[in-house]
Order: sequence, then structure tokens, then C-alpha cells
Amino acid sequence: MRVLLLWGLLVLSGIAQAAPFDHRHAAWNGLLERHVHWVRDGVASTVDYPALADERWSLDAYLAQLSTVGPTEFAGWSRDQRLAFLINAYNALTVQLILDHYPLASIKDIGGLFGSPWKRRFIALLGQNLSLDDLEHGLIRQPGVYDEPRIHSVVNCASIGCPAPRPQALRAEQLEEQLEDSLRHFLSDRQRNRYDRPASRLRVSKIFDWYGEDFARQAGSVSRYLAARADWLSDAPADRLRIRQGVGLGYLDYDWSLNGTP
Repeated sequence: MRVLLLWGLLVLSGIAQAAPFDHRHAAWNGLLERHVHWVRDGVASTVDYPALADERWSLDAYLAQLSTVGPTEFAGWSRDQRLAFLINAYNALTVQLILDHYPLASIKDIGGLFGSPWKRRFIALLGQNLSLDDLEHGLIRQPGVYDEPRIHSVVNCASIGCPAPRPQALRAEQLEEQLEDSLRHFLSDRQRNRYDRPASRLRVSKIFDWYGEDFARQAGSVSRYLAARADWLSDAPADRLRIRQGVGLGYLDYDWSLNGTP
């Protein structure tokens, strides 16, 4: 009897190990659908962290699934499958970090005066021990690999200043549409990005300052990148024309307050 039981467990274990990775990210998608809510006419969103804490088991199960993916399996995926995996992982791990320290006013409260939540090596992924910085700057932003500046509209740091989290997981087959839609939401949010008509300047998120090289790599400069998206930065036709012709840039203060549901 014991031999049969052991054999059954081994068979089940083998099936689990052989099961293909769920590129729908169904578990993460379900959490986001239930606990991320659009606000301010759909240009921003909030996260219900207490409700996520009640489903912590589901988040932990999803992260455990991510941790089973090895470098060889990962390398065999398509470009969009890999990028969706990395960004979903970053966002889910950020939520895990918030829940580990909840309640708190800001993600920057984690780590104390001289520490940084982004430098903590608490991530077991792709056979490595990583920090959030490693995941973002070493993998997602690695030059010559993805070269996708729109990632900055979906990588989320759990702060009000960040682009709005989507109430859905990123998926390879929808990635182009999701990236473009998230960038549109972000640039259409007048609290984060807007045209200052009297000054004839764009007042934009510090993200375009911190990661300017990513946008310039694609468009030549941040200004040119934004000029091509003038329709999202103002509702007035005259302002849009002025933005397309080229205007100066100013950077807004970043709000590090937690993006939780009030």
C-alpha cells in the first residue's frame, strides 16, 4: 500500500513538473480583476491591499509557480512571453513586499532611513537570488533585449506617482495592446502629465527624467517621444499642435504615497 501511495505521489509530482507554464497568468489576473479599481474616469487606479491580504495564499501560489521556471525554459519562450512574465513578476513581488509590511504609508517606509526596498534580495527567480532593482534594471530594461520604453507604464512601484496598475495581468498575445493602452492612460492623467500653456512647456512625470535614455533610444529624445503622442497630453487642438512642434519639459514632483484604496 505504501509503495502504491509513493508511486502515486511520484506520478503526480512528475505531472506537475511537466505541466506547461500558464502564460495566461490566470491566478495573478484574478487577483487584479478583484482588487484593482479604476478611479478618476479611468486614468488612475487604486489597489485594495487588505482584500489582497485576505487572498495571500493565492498570491503566494502564483509566485511559487513563477519560481519554478528555470533559465532554459525561459529562454525558449517568445519575446512577449518573456517580457510579460518579468513585468507580472515584478508587480506581484511588489505587492508581496507591501503585504509583508502592511499597513504603511509608502513603499519607501520599507528599509528604514538607509535601506531601500528595491535593493532587498528576496526574489527567487530564474535560478537567481534577485532584488526588484535587479529584475527591473538588469532584466526588463537590459539594453538590446527588449528596448521597450512603454514598460514604464506597466511596471508599478505601488505609489500614487506610478502609472495606474491595470486590473488584469499582462499576456503575450495582448501585450502590444496592453502596453499602448497603459501608456495612453498614463499620459492622459493630468495629475501626472499635462501641458502648461502659459509656460509653453510639458509638465510630465519624473519617470521621463529618470528613464529618459529608454525613451530617447527609440525616438531620439524624450521630447520627440512625447511629441508623437500629443493627442494624449492635451484635449485642445492648438495645444496638441504646439506639442508636436516641440516644447520644453518640466518634471513634476513624484508622489510616493501608497496607491491603496482610500
